[in-house]
Amino acid sequence: MTMRRDVHEELRARLHEAAGGHEPDRESILARVERGMAGPAASAHRATSPPVFGWMRVAGATAAVAGVLAVGGYAVASAVKDEAAPQQQEVATSPTPTPSPDATSRAPAPPVDPTPTTSPERRESAPPPSGKPSASVTARPPAATEDGPLWSDGSVDPHSNDFWAQSNVTIKTREELTALTVRLRVAQTGGVSDAGAWRSLPENDFTLTVGEQDGFLVYTWTLKEGRKVRAGEWVFAGQFDHDRGGRDAGTDRYTVTAVAGSDQLSVGGGFAAVDDADDAGGDS
Repeated sequence: MTMRRDVHEELRARLHEAAGGHEPDRESILARVERGMAGPAASAHRATSPPVFGWMRVAGATAAVAGVLAVGGYAVASAVKDEAAPQQQEVATSPTPTPSPDATSRAPAPPVDPTPTTSPERRESAPPPSGKPSASVTARPPAATEDGPLWSDGSVDPHSNDFWAQSNVTIKTREELTALTVRLRVAQTGGVSDAGAWRSLPENDFTLTVGEQDGFLVYTWTLKEGRKVRAGEWVFAGQFDHDRGGRDAGTDRYTVTAVAGSDQLSVGGGFAAVDDADDAGGDS
């Protein structure tokens, strides 16, 4: 682009120089015309020449002056036109860019009501509850068990309330027992504390211990040496306080070990709900 501009400038300078060289001296031309018209006749031929030729010389000189002026003006106009054309071409090839909103440093404004490009995240709903009990419920051992002549059952006493409960361990034996140990384990579900214990057999025949062990409140009845338990149905109950509200005895357990003759007997299980306990007692 710079080389092209230098060539145009050089051409313009030369044209201006040529036009200046052809610029006529109008005063000199007019003076010469006047001298030719007013001077003495040097020869008969010039004196006798008709006046029309003088006027023709004047017209020719005037035409020459006009031609010189026209050529000079044309040369100047051509130089100016040639100089202006490249400039216009440069402007046409390199137009001033119009600012675009995308070219600014400011972030484009969001649409008034933008449409999300991605679908909203789908939330998986929990599967519908099935009628089958959970593993924790099915893991509860049976309340009633039997080993030979010994049968047992665990149940929550129907007189339990929102602050207090009683767990009953019922045993039935068809033979006399010479040894017997009943252990009740009440899970510490919150605020569980000893509130008493009793058994339907003579109190002096048993040793009772109550204590905390591995998150359980443990009641243990042990038949004293030399004492016996005759055949029949007997109840061992542990009473305790707990936090307000219904308490779940699903993790409570009991075990019973006994000796009948020469047989070692063992039963145990969990605790059924109050209604189930009533049904279990009726089946015996």
